[in-house]
This record gives sequence, C-alpha cells and structure tokens, in this order.
Amino acid sequence: MFRIYRLRDIVRIDPSKIDRPLEETAFDEIRKKYEGLRDRNLGIVVAITNIKVNPMGIIPLGDGAPHYRVEFDAITYVPIINEVVEGIVEVLGRMGLTVRVGPIEGFIHISQVADDEVSYDPARNMVICRNSKRFVVQGDMVRARITSISLGGPQRPPRVSMTMRQPYLGKIEWLSRPK
Repeated sequence: MFRIYRLRDIVRIDPSKIDRPLEETAFDEIRKKYEGLRDRNLGIVVAITNIKVNPMGIIPLGDGAPHYRVEFDAITYVPIINEVVEGIVEVLGRMGLTVRVGPIEGFIHISQVADDEVSYDPARNMVICRNSKRFVVQGDMVRARITSISLGGPQRPPRVSMTMRQPYLGKIEWLSRPK
C-alpha cells in the first residue's frame, strides 16, 4: 500500500553549494538521505515531494555549514500481510516466480502458483499447470496475496512471500475466463 507522510527534518547545506538556490539544494540533500530508506514505521521511501525550507538557518558551533529546518512529503510503500497486489513476473525458476510489486520484488514459491500440479519447464522458461494446461511466462501480470514480509536490514533487500492459490488470484488472463 502506498502512503504519503508529512515529515520534518534539519538539512545541512555544504558551503560549496551555498551559491545554488536553497530549495533546490535542500531537496537534493533530503532525497539523498531518505529515498530508498527502509523503516519499520514508514516502509520503503519511494520519493520525496513538496519540500518547504525555512529560510532562517543556523550555523552550529564547530560547523561552517548552515542548517535549515525542512518539511516535506515522503511517498512510501508499505507491504501489508494479506494485501492483494498485482505485479509483473520478472524471473522464473524451478523454485518459483519473482514478481515486481511497486518498488520491491515478491516471491511466489512453485507450490503457491495454483491449485494444480505445477512444474517449471527450463527449455521454454515457463511454469506449467499440469491438469489445466495453464502457464506463466516472464512478463505476465499476476495477482497474488502477501503472506509474509521481512523488510531486511541495510545490507539485505526486503523479502515478501506471496500466494496465488486462492479464488480470484493468479495470472490476470486466468481471472477473465473460466477454467
């Protein structure tokens, strides 16, 4: 689920950038600090918008750079357990599917693709349902439900596990026509 948070912070403007417009320099510094940040409360920060800088800055003792109070909007993505999401299949393998969901990748284990006997065909690079003859290939749009989430740490990417083994879930083409 995407969310917008209104945040406040203090930004340090390097003296070498003092000749540039204040709003532009502060925006660059806030983007460097926040975009891509993973936080348990905020989620994953996707973008920074609507920055407002207080023009009255301070120069702390021992630092030759001015510091300004800023207020800005952070657009974040927060995966929620049991949320139904749609994404594009990026990678297929014998273990399952990797699906792009917003700014993150989710994983659907081969056993969670369908209520059918499912196998991976490496020659055609597709996941095939044995009884229904349905298949999933790279680039297909799928609908899945999030079953578990781990945002990870600074060095590890987030992990999102999903399932398509429920009614109204699966490859989008499967949902528009009967079995």
